[in-house]
Amino acid sequence: MLRWAIIFLVVALVAAVLGFGGIANFSFEIAKFVAVIAIILFVISLVMGGLRGRGTRI
Repeated sequence: MLRWAIIFLVVALVAAVLGFGGIANFSFEIAKFVAVIAIILFVISLVMGGLRGRGTRI
């Protein structure tokens, strides 16, 4: 998922350099959204892994 955020960020940067303002803004917003979702899922997986690990140790 983080790969998609980087791809949309690159598309936004290329569009900004070429002067396509609308496409650049839209791609940047998608990149931010996907990056935030990836971070949230990462934190959730860390918490769930930590909780699962505590129950099995004696």
